[in-house]
This record gives sequence, structure tokens and C-alpha cells, in this order.
Amino acid sequence: MERFKSYSSFIKEYFGEKMYKICLDGGFTCPNRDGTLSVGGCSFCSERGSGDYAEQAVKSIPDQIRLGRRQTAGKYRGRHYIAYFQAFTSTYAPTDRLRELFESALAMEEVAALAIGTRPDCLPEETLFLLEELNQKKPIFLEMGLQTCHDSTADKLNRCYKSSLFADTARRVSRHGIRCCAHVILGLPGETRQMQYDTIHFLNQLPVSGVKLSMLYVLKDTALGRQYENDPFPLYTLEEYVDVVIGCLERLRPDIIVERLTGDGPLHLLLAPEWIPKKGRVLNLIHHEMKIRDTFQGRYYEET
Repeated sequence: MERFKSYSSFIKEYFGEKMYKICLDGGFTCPNRDGTLSVGGCSFCSERGSGDYAEQAVKSIPDQIRLGRRQTAGKYRGRHYIAYFQAFTSTYAPTDRLRELFESALAMEEVAALAIGTRPDCLPEETLFLLEELNQKKPIFLEMGLQTCHDSTADKLNRCYKSSLFADTARRVSRHGIRCCAHVILGLPGETRQMQYDTIHFLNQLPVSGVKLSMLYVLKDTALGRQYENDPFPLYTLEEYVDVVIGCLERLRPDIIVERLTGDGPLHLLLAPEWIPKKGRVLNLIHHEMKIRDTFQGRYYEET
């Protein structure tokens, strides 16, 4: 019995086969890094702009994909991949440049779809029209960072946009016929359990197709990392995190695809918590606890 709508099951149903992501770096930056809105980026974000596992931007997109295929050959035997523009804000460029990058990936026979990580303030209508056009060729999956629906928390993270903008953009993305996944971080400093449930309720009201849940992990050489080193703040234990995740899943709209249940920051940068790299253990414990509790996604969901 599948107790939540898993990403792996969705991909197999959608494409008729399993699929592996190749993480790419399109050479982007971010408006709250380059001075347009701020500098330094979100306080939790590494210098690679969440693209620590992406290939190097100095290589062309086809070369990055070929390299990614070679690197994953030992654990993935499939024929097709999802090309994932992961690093920084991957729609933060003129549409001509975006077309060049995205079409270079889509042109490769082994690429079955694009996943594109971005921010809600970097999706003007001309970009959405481009993505709608490309979506007719191969599926386009957008991923937008929300982290929390609470602007008071987001301001401390240097997110530099309001949650109302995320909601408006999610609706615009949906009108263009594009699937959208929201990124949420659990365990942010100062947030209560109910505040995290508020974020799930916020997403339930929007036309999002997926969600990625991650425990807050603290990385070296980030604003959050420096804060933690100077004045450590409490972080969830593994058991506490599992309990919070299950509570979120129980309140999540039943049709939303659960694309991630934990994060795995680069080991050489990780400050805390120490259990984050044990991804298999985290996932196994979530599955085990949901079975023991006989619970499931949407158990406490109430349509409003």
C-alpha cells in the first residue's frame, strides 16, 4: 500500500518507465544575489545556489548531460532522463537565452522532460509563454521555492518576495498548462508545528502539482551557517522530523505528488544536523511510522 503519492510512482505512470534526473547548471545567478533585490542569496543557500550536485556551467548543456549519463551509468540503466536546471534561478535570463539553453537540452534524444528550478519573481509572461510552447514538445516541470508561507520567517531568510506573489505566480503557471512543484523547508528557526501546517494549508489552496519537503540543514559559508556557529539554534532530531513530516503529509491535499521527503546537503559543507546524510534511514523511518500509525496522505485534509 502506498501511503502517499510518491514521485517515483508518478514518473513511472506518466512516462511508462523509471527516470533519473541529471542536474544542470545553466550559468544563471539570482536577483537577491546580483544586487537587484539583495546580495548573498537566501540565508540557507550555498555558493552554488542549491546546485551543489549540478554539472559545471563552463560545459555546454549537451556536454553536461553526457557527463551526467556517464556518472549515473553504474546505478541507472534506463534510456531516458529528466534534464534538471537546478543551480540558482534557472529562468533569470532573457527569453532568447532561455530558449537556447532549454532547446539544447530538449533536442537530445535521451531527454524526456525538463525540470526547472526558479523563483516566483522570475517568471514574466514572456517566459511562461516560452515554457508553454516548449511544453508542447516535451513535458516541462517547474519548481518554485516557497520554504514557508510566513513572510515574517521568509524575511529573516532573505527570500526577498512575499508569499502572495508565490500564490499569484502558481496560478499563472497553471493557466499556461505547466506543472509546478513547491519547495518547503521544515524546522526553520522560530516556526512552530502549526506554522508548518499553515504552509501545507497554503499550498492546498493553490494549483500546485507537487511538493518537496526538506529538513532545514545548515551549511558552512552561508548566512545561516554563520548564525548557527555564533549562536546555535535548535534543530529537529530525526525522530522529531519524521513526526513533523507525517503530520504534514496527513494534511496535504491527496492529489499533490510528494517529490521529496528529506534533503541531503553536501557533506563537506554540512554543519548540522548530523543525521541528514542518512537519507535511506530517514525514508525508511517515515514509511515505517506511517505503517505503524496506519496513516496516509490527506488523512486530515479538509477542502475549503
